[in-house]
Amino acid sequence: MGTGRHRRRAILLLVAGVVATGLGVLCLATNALRPLDLDAVDARFSIRGTQAAPREVVMVGLDATSLNALQLRPPLPRSLHAQVIDALRRAGARVIAYDFQFTEPTVTREDNALIRAVTRAGNVVLPTTRTQDGRVVDVLGKDGARNARAVVASPNFLGHAARGGVIRRLAYASGALPTFPVAAVERATGRPLPRSRFSGDGAWIDFAGPAGTIPTVSFVDVAQEPAATFRGKIVVVGATDPILQDIHATAAGPGMPGPEVNANAIATILRGFPLDDAPGWLSLLLVAAAGLVTPLSALALMGLRWLPVPLVLAVALAGAAQLAFDGGTIVPVAAPALALLAAFLGTLAVAYWTDLRERRWMRSAFARFVPAAVVDEVVAQAGDGLRLGGTRREGTVMFTDLRAFTTVAEKLEPEFVIEMLNRYLTEMSDAILDHGGTVVSYMGDGIMAVFGAPIAQDDHADRALAAAREMLGQRLERFNAWARGAGLADPFRMGVGICTGPVMSGNVGSLRRLEYTAIGDTTNTASRLQGMTKDAGCAALISEATHAALGGDASGLRYVGELDVRGRSARMKAWTLADEGGAGARADPAMPPTEVGPSA
Repeated sequence: MGTGRHRRRAILLLVAGVVATGLGVLCLATNALRPLDLDAVDARFSIRGTQAAPREVVMVGLDATSLNALQLRPPLPRSLHAQVIDALRRAGARVIAYDFQFTEPTVTREDNALIRAVTRAGNVVLPTTRTQDGRVVDVLGKDGARNARAVVASPNFLGHAARGGVIRRLAYASGALPTFPVAAVERATGRPLPRSRFSGDGAWIDFAGPAGTIPTVSFVDVAQEPAATFRGKIVVVGATDPILQDIHATAAGPGMPGPEVNANAIATILRGFPLDDAPGWLSLLLVAAAGLVTPLSALALMGLRWLPVPLVLAVALAGAAQLAFDGGTIVPVAAPALALLAAFLGTLAVAYWTDLRERRWMRSAFARFVPAAVVDEVVAQAGDGLRLGGTRREGTVMFTDLRAFTTVAEKLEPEFVIEMLNRYLTEMSDAILDHGGTVVSYMGDGIMAVFGAPIAQDDHADRALAAAREMLGQRLERFNAWARGAGLADPFRMGVGICTGPVMSGNVGSLRRLEYTAIGDTTNTASRLQGMTKDAGCAALISEATHAALGGDASGLRYVGELDVRGRSARMKAWTLADEGGAGARADPAMPPTEVGPSA
């Protein structure tokens, strides 16, 4: 590619990368793709799988088993709640986070039993939604919670941090009250939590797993449970039976009871907030990498060789996001994914309007002068500048000649000679190309072709032999039929030489004028065999190396004998087609050799 075209292409690719990166940064700054990022976080919880249940938190659930055993429906008598609180106090619970609201008075005896139990425990956290002007209204009656030494918290612990109805984060406070998990941990540790850890949308809750991950003790079994189950732990008591309608969708999956959400939030705080957002610089770096890597790779990889890059980058981005999540860092993926997609589309557009468009033009133009396989190889090199040199391959070279053509042509009009030559070359070239050969050059009425180069072919010898049979058979017959119709009485004959061996296939000439060819001793031998066909009385001479390289049935060949080939010190065994007569044709290679042609 010329310097000017290369510069234009580079500028367009860089523009595509900058635009893609800018689009990703804009989405990152405006949170335009925030819902997609939240869904991606949910997916990472699912991929990570279930973790070990937290040891510092225990759940007590008012489940279906308890309701059936009690033969009651909520609200339960408050004396039953008092019995559970007393049992947990005796077991040594560190904090009793009691996720039931007691805002309306019931039977005085029942209310007093609960107040006395809460007072005896001295470590109970109670939720309420009843606040006015920042003050708690009616929890265990007027001033009941304060007199019972209970901590009052907001059950709306998520505040504004719930998006799309899915619980993912924990706010420090809701209104004038701390959220329920925050109040429980502050009561257990005796010190306030830093509000900075809940800034923005709040702190990420590190869910141990989907619903049911945290073991639950049934409400009716608390008194029979060993004290070690609760000693020194924060015990969250609440409704877990779905019929009680305290079920939520979370980042770890749907159907999680409220007490289990609270238990996960409490465990998250006690473990020092294991999940945190990636720093801003890292998010920008991810977006920049996603937006720039694909266009930059297209600078070095011409054509569409860069196509695997965005796919590899997408897989790497997803893998890195999961590894970072497992390590406690939540990186954005939506903005980098958008930048990656925009970079891919931009690079594809640039590739189409530069590489692909130019290569299509080059192939269309060059294919009229050189073989299609050679055109592909030349075009593949175009990004680095056409280069001289070649590749050593094992192949089969063929030379053909239309006998007496020059003598006949001298008596004909030039226009008819060109028409006749083109018809002949078309017939023979089609036979070569149909069998996967490459027409290297035309030398008047002569053709040089190679099989197995520039594209490697394991069966190059078989292909060359099949092409020769077709050329000497139906192709020559068809050409002679046309010649008879054009007024030429004598049929034309052909000579074909075929040799197999190493060839140097590539471009020769100068940087201003290149020509594809195949050179070497194999080429020379094939040319000389073709020149010897007339003296040998054969339409084709096939070298010993070609005979040995045939993978198919060689029974259609007849042994000619050992020939003196100019330029070779030793005689060469040669074969011809079995249906070709002529002097020197023998069936047995063990018979005495026949000398044909000039000696070396």
